[in-house]
Amino acid sequence: MSRTFTRIVNVSMAGALLLMAILVFGNVVLRYLFNTGITWSEEAARFLFVWLTFLGAVGALNENQHLGVDLVLKKLSPALRKLVFLISNVIMLCILGLVLDGSWTMVLLNWNTKSPAIGISMSVVFGAGMVMAIGMAAIIGIKLFKAFFQHIPVSELDQTRESEEEIMSVPNSSSSAAFLEKGVR
Repeated sequence: MSRTFTRIVNVSMAGALLLMAILVFGNVVLRYLFNTGITWSEEAARFLFVWLTFLGAVGALNENQHLGVDLVLKKLSPALRKLVFLISNVIMLCILGLVLDGSWTMVLLNWNTKSPAIGISMSVVFGAGMVMAIGMAAIIGIKLFKAFFQHIPVSELDQTRESEEEIMSVPNSSSSAAFLEKGVR
């Protein structure tokens, strides 16, 4: 299930990025070469960017690529580290609950509101927050289950990385991250 979930998120992000690039580039070409343009392309690119950002947050959490400071955690005993892991994840679940509630409210409020250029319901845009909250909550729930019922060490489930260099060296990172690492060095 995890591979399927990861593949769906990655394909969705790649599709959104591809569509954004086509729409923006096509509109620029049409404006400068033919003195015309696609009236709805800017709005569509903006909505795709919103979805890309929220899906990217889910994908980064799934692949442990969020940055964080673990200076204090490294000095704690395994039992205290597990307690801090539990507390921090419960706090994140509470925040995701607030995001889900706010997104749901915005979806309901904007159900009949149409976007000016495309004419789609604005609830589609605000639904990105719901998808992000549900996806991240599921990932956190699975990691909590693994930590407390499968007795996997918290260090393997840690959801942050201390630096960008550490993210680039993760074996599960995408090929684009490896490409960027080679380009930087």
